[in-house]
Amino acid sequence: MSATRKARAIGFNHVALEVGDIEEALAFYGRLFDFTLRGKDAAMAFIDLGDQFIALQKGRTQAPDDGRHFGLVVDDKDAVRKSLADAGITPLPGPFLDFLDPWGNRIEIIGYDNIQFTKAAHVLRGMGLAHLSKNESAIKELREKGMAPD
Repeated sequence: MSATRKARAIGFNHVALEVGDIEEALAFYGRLFDFTLRGKDAAMAFIDLGDQFIALQKGRTQAPDDGRHFGLVVDDKDAVRKSLADAGITPLPGPFLDFLDPWGNRIEIIGYDNIQFTKAAHVLRGMGLAHLSKNESAIKELREKGMAPD
């Protein structure tokens, strides 16, 4: 008997966050991040992340997230820390830079230089971020998987 071939998960196209109001969500995230709006209507908005995006969807009804979260990669983690402080948002306790948005979505902020996640050079260039690089720890992780940058 032959085994059925399974598809291999290779990445994320987008993450969808449920929010209470699209305009309020865009204003909130606009205080924290510099982003390009891909498109929007009354019930959804799409924040461009180069070759990926975040979808904001109107209609959150569940309780705030606790452990469930996603990691958002940024070019400057310290700038996010300052933007959170300027907006009066206290990061959640713990070793990471996590916070809850007004609708209870938990987001962890991760610096691009410090993780194995990598954007292709042409995508970084198109985003105006060609200057970004990885630290030695991230390069080691990538090297161990045969994925280190040339």
